[in-house]
Amino acid sequence: MFSLTRWTPAWRLPEFNTLVAFLVISGMLFAFVKIADEMAEGETVHFDEAVLLALRQPGDLARPVGPWWLEAAMVDITALGGWTVLTLLTVVVLAYLAITARRGAAALVLAAVAGGALLSSALKVGFARPRPELVDHLVNVSSASFPSGHAMLSAATYLTLGALLARTESRRSVRALIFGVGVVLTLVIGVSRVYLGVHYPTDVLAGWCLGASWALMCWLVARWLRPRGDETDAAAAEPG
Repeated sequence: MFSLTRWTPAWRLPEFNTLVAFLVISGMLFAFVKIADEMAEGETVHFDEAVLLALRQPGDLARPVGPWWLEAAMVDITALGGWTVLTLLTVVVLAYLAITARRGAAALVLAAVAGGALLSSALKVGFARPRPELVDHLVNVSSASFPSGHAMLSAATYLTLGALLARTESRRSVRALIFGVGVVLTLVIGVSRVYLGVHYPTDVLAGWCLGASWALMCWLVARWLRPRGDETDAAAAEPG
């Protein structure tokens, strides 16, 4: 008699997630390099300035488009990607993971946030792009412009936390909602930086690409380094 081996779809194999992650990382890193190259050569000036001007009142570049409450909302939203909020959030999460003895998850969060912050600071110094001068800044800034630290760190932090929280739910719809919240927060924080006139659009695009790819790379390293049989850390290291 012949026996048929049960066929497993490719997307259910453990190697499939790793392959997809490598492809996504490669694509985002290529996009970052392309944006950085075009920016350094001055090819993005017209696009950047056109977007900044489109978000300001004609004849009054100190006033953004939209009602008064939209500007206030953008100021509040942009704070979610700032050092204070991200540091407090990271400390609280690390404390919780330490108490619950989830060492792999704690290492993943620490690497994603601290490593992303160091990388962002180094790149800002290296590129040394001045902040936009075409429009008024609606919040205070002090560092260089490229890449956007808010966009990069919010991607690294909220995407990592979204993936970790999503693993605590068995229902796909809830997991998708949790991870989706992380994605939305990352996007609106980046948009707020352009709306407030403190970043060029290409700063934010580059920050998104690098932050998301950094979060994925941290996840891959966490999978490779976790001890065999550590089920708690294994679940924490899987993306949503």
